[in-house]
Amino acid sequence: MGSESTAFLFSTPEMTETFSLLRQLRAMMRFEWALTSALEKQGIAEVGSGRALERLLDAKFVDKELLERDGLEAGNIAIPFVKQLTAAVERENEAASRTIHLGATSQDVLDTALVLQMQEALRLILDAMGRLDLALAKQVQTHAETVMTGRTWLQPGPPTTLGLKFAGTLAALRRHRIRMKACAERALVLQFGGAVGTLATLGPAGIEVSAELARILEVKEPEIPWHTQRDNVVEIAEVLALLIGSLGKFAKDIALLMQAEVGEASEPTGEGRGGSSTMPQKQNPIACATVLACAARAPGLVATMLVAMPQEHERGLGLWQAEWETLPEIFKITASALARSIEVAEGLKVDANRMASNLDAMLGLPQSEAVSAALAQKVGRLAAHEILRKATAKSRETGQQLSAILKTVPEVIANLTDAEIDLLLQPRAYLGSTQRFIKRVLTGA
Repeated sequence: MGSESTAFLFSTPEMTETFSLLRQLRAMMRFEWALTSALEKQGIAEVGSGRALERLLDAKFVDKELLERDGLEAGNIAIPFVKQLTAAVERENEAASRTIHLGATSQDVLDTALVLQMQEALRLILDAMGRLDLALAKQVQTHAETVMTGRTWLQPGPPTTLGLKFAGTLAALRRHRIRMKACAERALVLQFGGAVGTLATLGPAGIEVSAELARILEVKEPEIPWHTQRDNVVEIAEVLALLIGSLGKFAKDIALLMQAEVGEASEPTGEGRGGSSTMPQKQNPIACATVLACAARAPGLVATMLVAMPQEHERGLGLWQAEWETLPEIFKITASALARSIEVAEGLKVDANRMASNLDAMLGLPQSEAVSAALAQKVGRLAAHEILRKATAKSRETGQQLSAILKTVPEVIANLTDAEIDLLLQPRAYLGSTQRFIKRVLTGA
């Protein structure tokens, strides 16, 4: 299955457009225009050179077929791009064409173009995270007291609430937002160093040109060119993968709750959604499946970015090139995972009655910890644990409610009244600090 046939699943239209060839060419054109303008301000380029390039910012002058053909021979598209740009400017303003790309190298234009694309991509990501935050916060508030089975190792544990489950995802989402903004500060910076990072072509004016170039492009100027120091770009990839991982956890929980034999929550439903080509009864968790597929792909993509870090000397051979398709793909699957997670969070269907009946069907066993903890204060922790282990085993074997069995155990009735046993086995009575945790996440207090 080709990449175009799955693009609708593993990206969004906006993110696909952000990393399209046209957007890349326009970002490259912005770099060249800004560089010429900076050179003009320093008296290196002829007066009016910046204006000569400004009219070409839409990059419509580029012959894409020729660009790709010549790019294959050159090893990147920057070289034929600059050649076509120079020819386009020369036809109108020969003087302005003389200083195009002066002081820069191919990697400067490609890396800075990537930074400009990432700037827009991160805005899309952060906007989507904000929308998901709102949807999750609403679910946390709505289901703060919706009691359900807590599950450990996929087996029933003590009760929890659906709101607390979603609060965990919401807290992680907010941590990722902090990480993302911090790494963006480090990564969204100018790349401008010339052949080996010295700006030697520009002589003593290099630093001034660099500062003006950054100002025009509205990006920060780094302390030093970073041609073969890729840590900040890799950090972006890692943070995106962390976000996808948390979204994958959210999707997996929903998919498990959506199993027919559990039936406690589900994705939005609709005509034709999640159907099967052979089984009419099916309602597949299609959004969760996409998020989980993105989560499965992210580690491999980040691994490529990490493997590409030890680049040779001042300019890399092959490893830098390995980033070109990899980093945009990480952004695309992040956008997809977010879009599908928003879809689930906003349209989630919850069956609180099924949650309650599933708890009731377990004969009170998930609350055995509560009884054990209360009994431990009388007979000691190990003795209490052994008493409850035997009682729960008998409950499973006979199908009797745990409460009925406990009320026949001498060590239990000697220390706990029937009313105390019944209270301890109430799921809602054993939620601990659930509401305080939820409040912390929602209010930060």
